[in-house]
Amino acid sequence: MQRPKLLVIGGFLGAGKTTALLRLAKMFHAENRRVALITNDQAANLVDTGIVRFHGFRVEEVAGACFCCKFDELADAAESIRTRDRPDVLLAEPVGSCTDLAATVVAPLQKLYGDRYSIAPYSVLVDPERVRRIVIENGFGGFSSKVAYIFRKQLEEADVICINKSDLLGPAERDDLLDAVGKTFPRAKVIATSGLTGEGFDMWRDLLENSAPVTPKIAEVDYERYAEGEAELGWLNIALRFEAPSPLDPDALVRDLLEGMRAALSARGAEAAHIKVLFEGDGGSSMANYVGGGSPVRLSQPGNAVEREGRLILNARVHMDPEPLRVLAGEAIARALAARGARQTIEASAHFRPGRPVPTHRYSAEGVRRSPRV
Repeated sequence: MQRPKLLVIGGFLGAGKTTALLRLAKMFHAENRRVALITNDQAANLVDTGIVRFHGFRVEEVAGACFCCKFDELADAAESIRTRDRPDVLLAEPVGSCTDLAATVVAPLQKLYGDRYSIAPYSVLVDPERVRRIVIENGFGGFSSKVAYIFRKQLEEADVICINKSDLLGPAERDDLLDAVGKTFPRAKVIATSGLTGEGFDMWRDLLENSAPVTPKIAEVDYERYAEGEAELGWLNIALRFEAPSPLDPDALVRDLLEGMRAALSARGAEAAHIKVLFEGDGGSSMANYVGGGSPVRLSQPGNAVEREGRLILNARVHMDPEPLRVLAGEAIARALAARGARQTIEASAHFRPGRPVPTHRYSAEGVRRSPRV
C-alpha cells in the first residue's frame, strides 16, 4: 500500500487553520484523492470536528490534550484511518496553544512511523494582525509575555509559515509582513495564503507535496514558561440543544451570540484568542468566529436556512479565568436564545485551564530522544 502523505498543520488560536485545512482537503478531493482529517482539542465537543464532518470528510478527534501528550492516540487514529479508508492525504490539526510540535509530533512520526507515512514539511499558520503585533512590533498582542512566547516558538519551529487571511491585507502591507517575517525566521519558507479566496494555496500545496524529506526544526523550549503561558488561557466548550416557538435564522443567531460575548469581553478588558460557535440543524450548519484584537465577528459558514430547533457548540479560548468565562458565555447564550423565545438544554460543558504539557516522545533533529527543558 502506498504511504499516505501526512500533513501536520499548526498555528496559534484564531489563525484560520480549520478553514485552510478544509480548502486543502477540497483541492485534494477535486483531484480524486482520498482525504481524511484528525482534529485535536483539550476537551470534547469541538467545533472543528463538526464542521469537517459537515463537509463530508472522514474525521477522527483526539481530545483531552494536545497531540504531543496524546501521541499514542494520534498514532491510533491515523492507523485506523490508514487501514480502513486508505487515504492518499491525511491532515492533522493540533491544538492552537501548543508548541514544540516539531520535536514531539513531527520528529516522532518520522522516527516511529516513517515506513507508513510520508511526512510533509511542518506548516504554521498565523493571523496577520497577531504576527504584526507580536513579531513585528515586538509586543504581546493583548496577551501576557508568556502567551506571546508560545506564539513565537511556534514560528521558530516551522518549515513553512503561512501568513493567512491575506485577503484582509493590502498589497503593501502583505509584502511588508512577508519581508519582516522572512527576515525574523529565515529558516522557514514564508508565503501569503487565504483560506477564503485560495490565494497562495497552489504554492503551499507544492511545498507540502514536492519538498524533499525535511529535518525537523527543533526549537529550544522552556517548558515552565510554556506551561505558564498555556495556563493563562481560559478554555470553555459547551454543547446544547434548543427549541424555538417559530423558525429562526441560525446565521443571525450565531452572529448575535458572539457579538454579545465580544461586547462583554471588551468591557472586562479580556483578550479573546479565538471563539467559535457552530449551529447544526436538519437544514444545514452555520458557524461564526471571533478573534480578538479589535477584529469583527465573522460569519465563516453561512447556513442560509431557517430552523425551529438545533444544536449549538461553542468553543472559547480567552485570556481570563475559566469560571467567569463560563458565566459570561452562558449569559450571552441565554440572551441570544431568549430574544427568540427559545429554550435550551445543556448537553455538555467543560471549563478549565490547560494542564502542563507532558510529551509522550521528544526527539532531536537527529532522531535522538530528548527531555523537555524545565
